[in-house]
Amino acid sequence: MSAPFRAKKLDISCFVNARVIRDHTKRKVFAEHETERQALRYIARNTTLSQRMRAVAQLKLTQMHCYTRRNQVKNRCVDGGRGRGVLSDFRMARYAFRMHALAGDLPGVKKASW
Repeated sequence: MSAPFRAKKLDISCFVNARVIRDHTKRKVFAEHETERQALRYIARNTTLSQRMRAVAQLKLTQMHCYTRRNQVKNRCVDGGRGRGVLSDFRMARYAFRMHALAGDLPGVKKASW
């Protein structure tokens, strides 16, 4: 049995393991369903609409796949796939960030000295 959202070909350039593939899949699915999810959330929270319409929207929200939720997406290092110690501005783990900064690969980043 294959995963319902798994892509045939991955467009990732980092170290690939099962967690990285899963996170990549979650990101793509979230991006595809984000507008639909926002519309349903708006309808469900709008108090001027009828109670029945709001209940139907809430039911559709609960029946959507869990990968369509924002909190399923995790920041991972684009270099090594690491999930902890990731600097969100650069999307790199601490060690990968340090190595790239020392090599001069990150523009505007240099080692501090005072």
